[in-house]
Amino acid sequence: MEKIYDLLIIGGGPAGLSAGVYAGRAKLKTIILEKGTGGGQAATTSEIANYPGIRNISGPKLVEEMKLQNEDFGVEFAKSDVTGVDFSGEVKIVKTLSGDYHARAVIIATGATPRKLGFPGEEEFTGRGVAYCSTCDGEFFEGLEVFVIGAGYAAAEEAIFLTRFATKVTIIARESAFSCAPSIVDKVMANEKIEVKFNTEILGAYGDGMIQRARFINNVTKEEWEYEAKEEDSTFGIFVFIGYQPQTAIFQGHIEMDRAGYILTDDDMKTNVKGVYAAGDLRPKSLRQIITAVSDGAIAATDAGKYVAEEKDRLGIKDEPVVEEKKEEKKKAAAPAGKSSLLSDTLRGQLKGIFDKMENDVTLVSIVDESLPKSVELRDFLLDVAELGDKLHLELYNKGENKDMEEKVNADKFPVVSLLNSNGEYSGVKYHGVPGGHELNSFILAIYNLAGPGQAMDAAVRDSIKSISKKTNIKVMVSLACHFCPDVVVGAQRIAIENPNVEAEMVDISNFQDIKKKYKVMSVPAMIINDEEVVFGAKKIDEIAALLV
Repeated sequence: MEKIYDLLIIGGGPAGLSAGVYAGRAKLKTIILEKGTGGGQAATTSEIANYPGIRNISGPKLVEEMKLQNEDFGVEFAKSDVTGVDFSGEVKIVKTLSGDYHARAVIIATGATPRKLGFPGEEEFTGRGVAYCSTCDGEFFEGLEVFVIGAGYAAAEEAIFLTRFATKVTIIARESAFSCAPSIVDKVMANEKIEVKFNTEILGAYGDGMIQRARFINNVTKEEWEYEAKEEDSTFGIFVFIGYQPQTAIFQGHIEMDRAGYILTDDDMKTNVKGVYAAGDLRPKSLRQIITAVSDGAIAATDAGKYVAEEKDRLGIKDEPVVEEKKEEKKKAAAPAGKSSLLSDTLRGQLKGIFDKMENDVTLVSIVDESLPKSVELRDFLLDVAELGDKLHLELYNKGENKDMEEKVNADKFPVVSLLNSNGEYSGVKYHGVPGGHELNSFILAIYNLAGPGQAMDAAVRDSIKSISKKTNIKVMVSLACHFCPDVVVGAQRIAIENPNVEAEMVDISNFQDIKKKYKVMSVPAMIINDEEVVFGAKKIDEIAALLV
């Protein structure tokens, strides 16, 4: 008999996490389905200074605190892409690549993603100068000039953040004024590195491989002008922040939406389908901020709790008593302090729980170049991780000490750690960098998927992976601040685990400027396939497999 949750929340951004807290406190059996590392747009926000009660915090830190709060109340998390839904019955069905989930109530909190403008050159130079996330890609524009397209809160905030890297930031605003809070506007106007051009629009971006020129027009005077990259820079950046597109396409035909794809609800976040709610930026609203998203989530979960209670009363279902674990016991279970600053006591405890489920042995092999600080940092991280699982082993060799092993795991860049399966065979999975930040998730999943039981996989996707017959190398270029990157890393490495013809490497682009320059990578995630083809943007495992067949 399938497990039926009281509440299933689709989306792990602020709206979904807020709903989880309220549902968990109400003792609803709740699960949150996250895509990738979760966190939504908040996970890409460098600074949050307008959340009541918290004077200043980074987006990733706020999201992490929200997740821990959910775990405190017993909320479950699962990472999977939703492929379809069936809201027609009393028990709602949410279909994913990992199988079907069942729940009495569902809250849709899938949020929104940056909208593209459509100017000539935008598609061509995406990843090579055109970007949509300053947190993910800002570092690539160190010492260069950048243009920010937009006049709202996101454009103003991201322009300020980009001054950390760029020599100059020019805001291109089609309106005659900003459409955000005066306090943010004041910061923008007071920043010496920011210039603002109102009543201005971009006409196009041009260049050979990377952006070298851009044309603009004043929409009042109709005067056109052109910017050309300085000779010493050879390129520049264009960041687009013009609003967001609701991520609701998969729900078309299942619930009522407006013409723009926003889900329609009443004041209690109810959709037109009984037992289905929506919360966050995917609703029509005048203000899309974290504070309004968490408000939506709280309201939706509270009403969903009432709905679930009524349904259970009607069906005569009695809940089993919840046995709460004492906080003192939780404290005792925490893992002892280790060698790496990347792992907290809480995180070590969580990882130990994951590694205890390993079905087969996995060996981590790292070739250490002691002349590189990052290689030494990786060594210390691996020493810490390897202590957390009985079936997890570590082999360390100084560079040049074991040539056979170096050749076996293709140790051609440093730092490096490769994964061997239970037979001691190279799995095709490698990391060139210290897997901190968002990439810690992909590293742990690589171990879990290689050891088994691993994440569930659709049979059609597995068949597609098995059909790859040619030798293939995938370098997934990442930034540790990029929340889109782990999905691509996990997908590529899962393909390598399933098919011995494929090798998948995570490459922290900050450590390999030569690769960045050779392939003109100015945005992540980026996949370099067989050292020839470069593919930019987030890709699901089936999309990656399709590129390799």
